[in-house]
Amino acid sequence: MTVLKEYQRLEAEAIWRATPDAQRRDVVVSIGKATITIAAPNGTALTHWSLPAMIRLNPGETPALFGPGDDVETLEIAEPEMIAAIDRVLAAIQRRSTTTPWAWRLGRWGLLAAGLAAAIYWLPGAITAYTASLVPESARVQIGADLLAETQRVAGQPCQSPGGDRALEALAARLFPDGGTRLIVLPSTLEGTAHLPDGSLLVSHKLVEDFETPEVLAGFALAEKLRASTSDPMARLLEASPFRAALALLSTGHLRKIDKQRMAEWLVVRPPDPVADAPLLAEMHARRVDSEPYGRALDISGEATAALISGGPYDPEPVLGDTDWIALQSICSE
Repeated sequence: MTVLKEYQRLEAEAIWRATPDAQRRDVVVSIGKATITIAAPNGTALTHWSLPAMIRLNPGETPALFGPGDDVETLEIAEPEMIAAIDRVLAAIQRRSTTTPWAWRLGRWGLLAAGLAAAIYWLPGAITAYTASLVPESARVQIGADLLAETQRVAGQPCQSPGGDRALEALAARLFPDGGTRLIVLPSTLEGTAHLPDGSLLVSHKLVEDFETPEVLAGFALAEKLRASTSDPMARLLEASPFRAALALLSTGHLRKIDKQRMAEWLVVRPPDPVADAPLLAEMHARRVDSEPYGRALDISGEATAALISGGPYDPEPVLGDTDWIALQSICSE
């Protein structure tokens, strides 16, 4: 401490009393690095007081009376320079003691570091969710169209045929009577289903070519719709992309082409999240869709999908007529 260095060689005469009943003794007082030394006139040290524990017993009075933190010993000093020096040293110690100790400062820096670390992990997610919440429906429709176009690089152009297109429209109306859902069949790469932020559902060609009944496709479509309803599709796409995709969308209102390419690739190749049996069966009951074909498609043995196989509605209705189903099965070959 600068104050201590300034006064650590200062000495002065004083009067020391060891106890209230003891005889007063003439002593010499000197300031050290952390203590005050009280010595006899011949230089023999009588005692040492800790500077941080030392207190002024009669502030503003002269001679000054000091104690080592209690009223047992007292030290009476008349020398103005020594009094001023001790008062200044005690004031400096007091200021230091009332400021943040090093351990607390270290703890505070630790908390700050922890806060920054938390922000690193939390902030991108918060900005991503906020950005997704700001995307209007018109922009979601455009982004959905852009992503569908980008999927052609990895999955080929969507399958189309007059009869197949009519069958897809009929199936969408049967499963999703509230509208807003479009079924799109991709000719390769996609193994199951995926969804776009405009409400469109992407369907693998395998679901229309490899099974005997359209109820399998219906089960996959209903499951994918449930996935889309559990979280914001736009937020999922942004979460799966580099953070700068969300920043670009937030600042410009548009996705960069590279971000749309990455999103399209992620949509096509990502494994689908599992869907709980109970809500899916509820949808199948509401739409009167036989759940057994879907359960058998997931696990031909039926061991892992027993609830789906046996839990469907008692009075299911066909999801497509035979003519539409035949047309849909050949949608990628015309």
